[in-house]
Amino acid sequence: MPPPLVIDPAAIESLRQLNPGDHDEFLREIVGIFFEDTPRRIAELDQSFAAGNIPVFTRAAHSIKGSAGNVGAMALREIAGVLEHRSKNEGLGQLDAPLAQLKAEFGRAHDELAKIIAR
Repeated sequence: MPPPLVIDPAAIESLRQLNPGDHDEFLREIVGIFFEDTPRRIAELDQSFAAGNIPVFTRAAHSIKGSAGNVGAMALREIAGVLEHRSKNEGLGQLDAPLAQLKAEFGRAHDELAKIIAR
């Protein structure tokens, strides 16, 4: 199975179709919210990971998974889902590497989305 897309073009097109003819204003608004909110959720992941707070960690991972899916950030969505599942079922041990991967995937998604909304 191929790795997930950084950004799924079909998801971007679906967002564009929600408000056709607006010259991507709606898309820029949704991506702007994603850009604003995701770093906050990543900070929650870091803080709850350090504190050993599994429920907060799991909720933050779930939130990132949902918002990543909304903007088509499929690789980010996948790793957020891994963090959500593993934290819920196994606790926070051994999540250092996936947490670092999530941060890297957010960076990749951010860069790609910035290019899309700049067009």
